[in-house]
Order: sequence, then C-alpha cells, then structure tokens
Amino acid sequence: MFHRRLAAAVAGAAAVVALAGGCATENAPAPAPAPAPSGGTGALPNTSVAPAPGGPVAGGVTEAQAAQLCSDMQAQLQSWRTYTPTIGKGGLNTVVGTWAAQNGINVIELMGNKARIDAITQAQCPDVRAEAIESLRIPDLASGLIGF
Repeated sequence: MFHRRLAAAVAGAAAVVALAGGCATENAPAPAPAPAPSGGTGALPNTSVAPAPGGPVAGGVTEAQAAQLCSDMQAQLQSWRTYTPTIGKGGLNTVVGTWAAQNGINVIELMGNKARIDAITQAQCPDVRAEAIESLRIPDLASGLIGF
C-alpha cells in the first residue's frame, strides 16, 4: 500500500513538472539588457549596492518571486517533517514546479541549473532552506529535484 502511494506521489510531481515545462517555455521573461558603458573615469561601478526592490536577486528572479518560493516552501515544512523524505521530495518538486509555472520561469533552463533554487533560497530565506534540507535529508535542494 505504501509503495502505491509513493508511486502516485512521484507520478503526480512528475506530471506537475512536465506541465510546468510546457507552459513556462513560451512565457519566460527576456533577460535584462546589459547596461550601456558610460564615458568617464573608467572606474568600475560600485557593486556593493543592494538591488532595487522588486529587482533581480540571486538566481535571476525578482525579490517577489524569491519571497513566494520561500513562502510556498515554508508552508510545506511541517509536511516534510512528518512524512518520509521520499514523499517530501515529491512535495518539493511540486512546490518548485508550481512556483516556476506561476512565475513564468523557464523550466527547461531551471532543469539545467537546479542550483538556482539553492541560490534563491540561500539569499532570501536561509532558515527555510536549512529546515527543508534537514527534513528531506538531502545535502542541498538541487539534489532533491527529480526531472530537473
């Protein structure tokens, strides 16, 4: 009985990821253009300035998108602590796939760079990331993403 539930959970997560991949590839936002070079002293710009609110953060997403991913993950932490890590990993995949689809994230690119999820959550919500890693018994979030 347990194996049937596990298979159903994994199959459901895979279906969500596949669906998200089909939807997100056409709606992905174009990358921001590179800043134009300025005439002047040739000094490098100050790179310690914080990004503008709503602007890009680690992982190439906006602050609002990163906050949503963290919020979605935090809402699942109790479930991930309660159920086995295998079932929890299916939940992680569902959260990430749904988040990507809702935010127009190119899932194909995300699959090629799973570490983006770690970069986003490390920058935005390191405590939620740490709890998820501990609950799912994985070394990082990227290793818990199937099909990515």
